[in-house]
Amino acid sequence: MSSIKASALIFLAFFLSGLLELSYGQIMAPSPAVAPPPISSDGKMIDQGIAYALMLIALLVTYLIH
Repeated sequence: MSSIKASALIFLAFFLSGLLELSYGQIMAPSPAVAPPPISSDGKMIDQGIAYALMLIALLVTYLIH
């Protein structure tokens, strides 16, 4: 049983490292003629990120308890 938990933790580590790599994406340089509007966050992305994190934590807790 502990080997299943160990493999689940390894999978989780790879999954989270993949999510962290998404934040290091490249930003294209704006063209000199037309500058794009500044990126603004209306809070929707933050709420969605918190929701995903809470769902992942709930899934892990459920898996570890069950």
